[in-house]
Amino acid sequence: MIPACKTQLKWKYLLADSWFSSADNMKYTHEKIKKYFLLALKSNRLVAFSKEDKLQGRFIRVDSIDWSEEPQLGWIKGLEFPIQLSRQVFKNKDGSVGNLYLVTNDLDLSKTAIETIYKKRWKVEVFHKSIKSKTSLAKSPAKTLRTQSNHIFMSLFATARLEMLSVSRKLSAFTLKQKLYIKAIRGAYDELQRIKPA
Repeated sequence: MIPACKTQLKWKYLLADSWFSSADNMKYTHEKIKKYFLLALKSNRLVAFSKEDKLQGRFIRVDSIDWSEEPQLGWIKGLEFPIQLSRQVFKNKDGSVGNLYLVTNDLDLSKTAIETIYKKRWKVEVFHKSIKSKTSLAKSPAKTLRTQSNHIFMSLFATARLEMLSVSRKLSAFTLKQKLYIKAIRGAYDELQRIKPA
């Protein structure tokens, strides 16, 4: 099941990457919580583009579709309701071309709207990266519920403080963290020199 879906009920769209685009999650979002989803699909997912093809079991892989510019109406294998499929083509930093296959149960969205809405998900990814890399959220040695809770809270608090400092100092949060780390090492080295026997 999609994690923390109860906190997402106020949102119009449930946005997630291909890890969460199972048929069960799509059914749950569409039928139980009655919300729209906009999910990335893996390239091997099977779709049909007519009700007849669906009933006959004639599905094709998403990566073998002859894509048009506009989203296409279809049925994903394992779902009873129609969905809309779209392909987003993008260039990677190394110059290679990648494809992102997007699926939604909102049949009124244009290709531009699909891509714009899905782009909002990236801000969440940046936040998660920030918490994990800047404040070592995942590296907690804590074992009890209380110590784990304290570590998570302090990681969130430290991330917020770093972001506020980076904005006020006009430095990236990573540069700011690096400067703080160097200062801490320098202070520890100076203290070591002070207490070292002559």
